[in-house]
Amino acid sequence: RKHLNCFLSFSVSPPALGLYTVNAVYGDTIIMPCHLEVPDGLMFGKWKYEMPNGSPVFIAFRSSTKKSVQYDDVPDYKDRLSLSENYTLSIKNARISDEKRFVCMLVTEDDVSEEPTIVKVFKQPSQPEILHQADFLETEKLKMLGECVARESYPEGNVTWYKNGKVLQPVEEVVVISLQKIVDKSTGLFTMTSSLQYMPTKEDANAKFACTVTYYGPSGQKTIQSEPVVFDVHYPTEKVTIQVLSQRSTIKEGDNITLKCSGNGNPPPQEFLFYIPGEIEGIRSSDTYVMTDVRRNATGEYKCSLMDKSMMDLTTITVHYLDLQLTPSGEVTKQIGEALPVSCTISSSRNATVFWIKDNIRMRKSPSFSSLQYQDAGNYICETTLQEVEGLQKSKTLKLIVEGKPQIKMTKKTNTNKMSKTIVCHVEGFPKPAVQWTVTGSGSIINKAKETKYVNGRFSSKIVIAPEENVTLTCIAENQLERTVTSLNVSAISIPEYDEPEDRNDDNREKVNDQAKLIVGIVVGLLLAALVAGVVYWLYVKKSKTASKHVDKDLGNIEENKKLEENNHKSEA
Repeated sequence: RKHLNCFLSFSVSPPALGLYTVNAVYGDTIIMPCHLEVPDGLMFGKWKYEMPNGSPVFIAFRSSTKKSVQYDDVPDYKDRLSLSENYTLSIKNARISDEKRFVCMLVTEDDVSEEPTIVKVFKQPSQPEILHQADFLETEKLKMLGECVARESYPEGNVTWYKNGKVLQPVEEVVVISLQKIVDKSTGLFTMTSSLQYMPTKEDANAKFACTVTYYGPSGQKTIQSEPVVFDVHYPTEKVTIQVLSQRSTIKEGDNITLKCSGNGNPPPQEFLFYIPGEIEGIRSSDTYVMTDVRRNATGEYKCSLMDKSMMDLTTITVHYLDLQLTPSGEVTKQIGEALPVSCTISSSRNATVFWIKDNIRMRKSPSFSSLQYQDAGNYICETTLQEVEGLQKSKTLKLIVEGKPQIKMTKKTNTNKMSKTIVCHVEGFPKPAVQWTVTGSGSIINKAKETKYVNGRFSSKIVIAPEENVTLTCIAENQLERTVTSLNVSAISIPEYDEPEDRNDDNREKVNDQAKLIVGIVVGLLLAALVAGVVYWLYVKKSKTASKHVDKDLGNIEENKKLEENNHKSEA
């Protein structure tokens, strides 16, 4: 039987004032020993119980001589009784109605002995349940929370309410408890129903409510607890909060802004008024308000309130911006030697970092062009960022083209093997000039020239020749701006020539030009001296021819003329 784990089937208490007590569990078998000593000459034994008015009702008989057992026709005990040889009476399927005073009788010819036994029946109630639970509770309102029901108990139990493990004591207009006990007339079992009316506070959100039933069993007092229940507690909003929902900590132009307004009530408010900079009236919306592609004029103070404007909260939003103006920008073409002012102007919501890049290489300083050179040409990028604002970066590009007419300088030298000469045509200009070599006089074109790499508007075209006689070579450089022609006399291979080196760097170019000017000055001075000496010699020869016609000159003059003539010859040489 299911109750055997909790209780003994019965228990017998020692006589108190001459009475024995048997504690039985409802539905189990009641066993009542006869506590009399079997006397000599025993004829039979009987069991009876006493009615409330004291009248006896006999229920069982056993003869000591015939060993026979007879049970009286009592409807309540039909097929439930069993009387053993030692006169122990057993009653199957214990009922509440079995709570009586039973008497064991042993009869001899001259005496009747009796010993009463009191039967107590106990029934454990079912686990209590909280029924008719409230959908929700409201602060400042006394409301029926639920009913705690414990069924089929005997004797009756006591119901107690708990909140978070602590006993709820009745408090007027706050905690109201009422208990109702109903007896099933057919079984005699009690059903206890305790109702709880409760006025919650905001702190009762998530509180656990439970009830217990305390009852008596054969072994003493016991308690059974219900499953705990949590109720939704409704309370009004006391504070409104506005917040900006964003994946980034900062907002920039072009971003979307989502404002969320919330109240701390339960249930939370579903509608709010949002106040936007520049708008006088509040905008009615759900708990979120979205602004897309915001501009810098969206910077300002944002508010939200309940629909009745009773509560309000505010926040400040800064929309960061970054403007960049590059002058000039795009593709710009200038002539070599010209000046080009360049400016990169920044306007931003915070201090911005600016840097320049030329042909994918970061520059140490901003570009400045007072006299453009070919090496100044390239792709320039002015770039700026707001380091505190993720993704806010601007840049603009200047593509600078430096143009120039072709400039030519020719050089020559005899190679170390003395078998050939190298003639170089140094060319500057942009767009890159096309170079052509010709031989003056014959007009033939030389197609075996080799060109160096075109860097910063400069390159060289080189030919190697072995002329058997003196020749004049012409270098022609031509681009979209102009056609430039320069010629150079080259001696036969048998005459060595030592000209300036072919390759020069830009740093030495000015020094080389100064040396070239000095050499040209010396050559011109020598040519002028030779010219003067020639004129003097011509005058002398003319004078000598005139003097020879006069025969009357003396010999001293002839000798003097000879010496002058020798000196003149030396000067000519």
